[in-house]
Amino acid sequence: MAVTIFEVQPNSLAHRAGIRAGESLLSINGHEIRDVLDYRFRETERVVVLSIADPSGNVRSVEIKKGEYQPLGLDFESYLMDSQRSCRNKCVFCFIDQLPKGLRDTLYFKDDDERLSFLFGNYITLTNLSDAELDRIIEMHISPINVSVHTTDPALRVRMMANPAAAEIMPRLRRLAEGNIALNCQMVLCPGWNDGEALERSLADLEPLAEHIQSIALVPVGLTAHREGLADLRLFTAEEAARVVDTAQRHAEDYLRRFGKRLVWAADEFYITAGREFPAAEYYDDYPQLENGVGLSALLHEQFEDAVADTDADSLPHRAVIATGVSAAPFIEKLMDTVSEKWSGADIHVHAIINRTFGETITVAGLVTGGDIAEQLAGKALPGDRLLIPCSMLRREGDMFLDSMTTEQLEQQLGVKLVVVDNDGYALLDAVLGID
Repeated sequence: MAVTIFEVQPNSLAHRAGIRAGESLLSINGHEIRDVLDYRFRETERVVVLSIADPSGNVRSVEIKKGEYQPLGLDFESYLMDSQRSCRNKCVFCFIDQLPKGLRDTLYFKDDDERLSFLFGNYITLTNLSDAELDRIIEMHISPINVSVHTTDPALRVRMMANPAAAEIMPRLRRLAEGNIALNCQMVLCPGWNDGEALERSLADLEPLAEHIQSIALVPVGLTAHREGLADLRLFTAEEAARVVDTAQRHAEDYLRRFGKRLVWAADEFYITAGREFPAAEYYDDYPQLENGVGLSALLHEQFEDAVADTDADSLPHRAVIATGVSAAPFIEKLMDTVSEKWSGADIHVHAIINRTFGETITVAGLVTGGDIAEQLAGKALPGDRLLIPCSMLRREGDMFLDSMTTEQLEQQLGVKLVVVDNDGYALLDAVLGID
């Protein structure tokens, strides 16, 4: 298989060796290059022999001597170097099946691609991999791999994911562990499905792999108002959420005693639903599951308090308007109380944005759309205000909300200066105080 070279970085090793855009890479050291994993793995050699075909089909060999991890400098049309692999499951809790119309086109694609796990930390179900692809992960030591486990009960996993291949979760996890691949696991919990006894079984089944597991996140199912024709699911009650928290903490302390690490954590949403206080920051070790909302509040609280203590009290805060999700708003308001205690002139307004786009059952900040912010802050955000939003509301490039509204469009509609804040307590305080 030939992979077309889209660009050769100026003054790179490949450029100096005479390789040019438009040519094709056939192999490195005799190994066929099919995608990004092959390329990244094979280019680490100190001496590489590239088989290159020009646009006319003439093939030549190019030898390059280099540092072990020195890049060659080749870029390809897509980061995967071939098409993205779609999901073969039909999960009862799939969030994409619940999306309303009119969002960014890319949001409707269901990926289940191990290469995205390697590149961007995406979670995969392992149902989309052949035995040869599992062997390749082990050979190349693509580690860690992020796995959507959900449950280790084969029959229940098949039922929840509507895919017979889902039953093979434990043999595949064991195979990766035996290949010395580190694992991050997540379980999207649905009340009455894979919580309770099913959750206890899953955590017990994963225990023998503890040496190779870096983390296990327990995440509550998200349900939008757009579930026509889908499985009958519901949200967790406060009592059920408290049981999940208790289960996670009990297993975490057992893991800590036996293996020296906690391994399993409940997402912040479970604590909010249960009405529980978040654990102290040190409970989350090195925060391996922040992207799943595990320990994000504890870390932000610790950083914010340190930032307040470290900042000169003579600084005068500007007026600031903060838009966040309904579940995070009380927490953000408490953080802002510490600002008001230190700076008497603070004029801070926290607005909980009700999610009209997905439905009011969706309360996390990361799913708030630009349209909902524009509608609900009209007349509340004054012209010239600085409107603070978390970076999680925007796509990776930081310029567009889920509903395709751009940051520039929101600024124009409200007449405000939009300030995108990283998930960092120091960054949040700087934004509140107007410090660039």
